[in-house]
Amino acid sequence: MGRIFTVELEGRSYRCRFCRTHLALPDDLVSRSFHCRRGKAYLFNRSVNISMGPLEERMMLSGMHTVADIFCCCCGQNVGWKYESAHEKAQKYKEGKFVLERGRIVDEIDLSTEVYIDTRSDTEDS
Repeated sequence: MGRIFTVELEGRSYRCRFCRTHLALPDDLVSRSFHCRRGKAYLFNRSVNISMGPLEERMMLSGMHTVADIFCCCCGQNVGWKYESAHEKAQKYKEGKFVLERGRIVDEIDLSTEVYIDTRSDTEDS
Protein backbone atom coordinates (compact mmCIF):
# COMPACT_ATOMS: atom_id res chain seq x y z
CA MET A 1 0.00 0.00 0.00
CA GLY A 2 1.33 3.42 -0.94
CA ARG A 3 1.48 6.68 0.91
CA ILE A 4 -1.77 8.66 1.18
CA PHE A 5 -1.57 12.32 0.16
CA THR A 6 -4.44 14.53 1.29
CA VAL A 7 -5.66 17.96 0.27
CA GLU A 8 -5.62 20.58 3.04
CA LEU A 9 -8.46 23.09 2.66
CA GLU A 10 -8.05 26.71 3.79
CA GLY A 11 -10.40 28.24 6.37
CA ARG A 12 -13.61 26.68 7.59
CA SER A 13 -14.23 23.18 6.30
CA TYR A 14 -16.30 20.06 6.79
CA ARG A 15 -14.12 17.20 8.02
CA CYS A 16 -14.40 13.50 8.65
CA ARG A 17 -15.77 13.00 12.14
CA PHE A 18 -13.50 10.02 12.76
CA CYS A 19 -10.06 11.29 11.67
CA ARG A 20 -10.57 15.03 10.95
CA THR A 21 -9.52 14.80 7.29
CA HIS A 22 -10.79 17.71 5.18
CA LEU A 23 -13.75 16.73 2.98
CA ALA A 24 -15.50 19.88 1.70
CA LEU A 25 -15.76 23.66 1.87
CA PRO A 26 -18.89 25.63 2.85
CA ASP A 27 -18.69 27.44 -0.52
CA ASP A 28 -19.43 24.10 -2.22
CA LEU A 29 -22.56 23.45 -0.13
CA VAL A 30 -25.64 23.21 -2.37
CA SER A 31 -28.34 21.99 0.04
CA ARG A 32 -28.85 21.06 3.69
CA SER A 33 -32.19 19.34 3.08
CA PHE A 34 -31.05 15.83 2.15
CA HIS A 35 -31.75 12.69 4.19
CA CYS A 36 -30.14 9.29 4.55
CA ARG A 37 -30.77 6.14 6.58
CA ARG A 38 -28.85 7.59 9.52
CA GLY A 39 -30.38 11.08 9.48
CA LYS A 40 -29.75 14.34 7.68
CA ALA A 41 -27.17 14.97 4.98
CA TYR A 42 -25.67 17.83 2.94
CA LEU A 43 -25.30 18.06 -0.85
CA PHE A 44 -21.97 19.47 -2.14
CA ASN A 45 -20.65 20.40 -5.59
CA ARG A 46 -17.18 19.06 -4.71
CA SER A 47 -15.48 16.87 -2.15
CA VAL A 48 -11.82 16.00 -1.54
CA ASN A 49 -9.89 13.22 0.19
CA ILE A 50 -12.42 10.53 -0.66
CA SER A 51 -12.41 7.21 -2.46
CA MET A 52 -15.39 5.82 -4.31
CA GLY A 53 -16.98 2.41 -4.13
CA PRO A 54 -18.55 0.63 -7.10
CA LEU A 55 -21.45 2.18 -8.99
CA GLU A 56 -24.88 0.78 -8.18
CA GLU A 57 -28.49 1.47 -8.99
CA ARG A 58 -30.27 2.67 -5.85
CA MET A 59 -33.93 3.53 -5.30
CA MET A 60 -34.19 6.68 -3.21
CA LEU A 61 -37.12 8.82 -2.12
CA SER A 62 -36.63 10.98 -5.22
CA GLY A 63 -36.45 8.03 -7.63
CA MET A 64 -33.86 5.71 -9.14
CA HIS A 65 -30.26 6.93 -9.25
CA THR A 66 -26.85 5.52 -10.14
CA VAL A 67 -24.64 6.23 -7.12
CA ALA A 68 -21.33 5.23 -5.55
CA ASP A 69 -20.66 5.24 -1.84
CA ILE A 70 -17.80 7.54 -0.84
CA PHE A 71 -15.25 6.83 1.88
CA CYS A 72 -12.73 8.96 3.75
CA CYS A 73 -9.36 8.24 2.13
CA CYS A 74 -7.57 8.25 5.49
CA CYS A 75 -9.74 6.16 7.83
CA GLY A 76 -11.96 4.33 5.31
CA GLN A 77 -15.27 5.29 6.95
CA ASN A 78 -18.31 5.62 4.69
CA VAL A 79 -19.13 9.35 4.73
CA GLY A 80 -21.86 9.48 2.05
CA TRP A 81 -22.36 8.91 -1.68
CA LYS A 82 -21.86 10.49 -5.09
CA TYR A 83 -24.65 10.85 -7.64
CA GLU A 84 -23.39 9.60 -11.00
CA SER A 85 -26.70 9.78 -12.86
CA ALA A 86 -30.38 10.35 -12.26
CA HIS A 87 -33.07 8.57 -14.23
CA GLU A 88 -35.68 11.32 -13.87
CA LYS A 89 -35.27 14.66 -15.65
CA ALA A 90 -36.15 16.69 -12.52
CA GLN A 91 -33.30 15.03 -10.60
CA LYS A 92 -30.52 15.66 -13.15
CA TYR A 93 -29.16 18.59 -11.06
CA LYS A 94 -27.74 16.00 -8.60
CA GLU A 95 -25.46 14.38 -11.17
CA GLY A 96 -21.78 14.64 -10.24
CA LYS A 97 -22.57 15.99 -6.77
CA PHE A 98 -21.63 14.55 -3.37
CA VAL A 99 -23.76 13.87 -0.31
CA LEU A 100 -22.02 13.92 3.08
CA GLU A 101 -23.95 12.51 6.02
CA ARG A 102 -24.22 14.99 8.90
CA GLY A 103 -23.53 12.34 11.52
CA ARG A 104 -20.24 11.49 9.80
CA ILE A 105 -18.81 15.00 9.41
CA VAL A 106 -17.64 17.81 11.66
CA ASP A 107 -18.05 21.48 10.81
CA GLU A 108 -14.79 23.06 11.96
CA ILE A 109 -14.99 26.83 11.95
CA ASP A 110 -11.38 27.14 13.09
CA LEU A 111 -8.88 25.03 14.98
CA SER A 112 -10.11 26.23 18.40
CA THR A 113 -13.84 25.69 17.82
CA GLU A 114 -15.59 22.49 16.77
CA VAL A 115 -19.29 22.04 16.16
CA TYR A 116 -20.36 18.40 16.14
CA ILE A 117 -23.26 17.68 13.85
CA ASP A 118 -24.89 14.38 14.75
CA THR A 119 -28.57 13.69 14.26
CA ARG A 120 -30.11 10.27 14.28
CA SER A 121 -33.20 9.32 12.31
CA ASP A 122 -34.65 6.32 10.51
CA THR A 123 -35.56 8.27 7.36
CA GLU A 124 -34.37 7.25 3.90
CA ASP A 125 -32.16 9.29 1.58
CA SER A 126 -33.43 11.93 -0.88
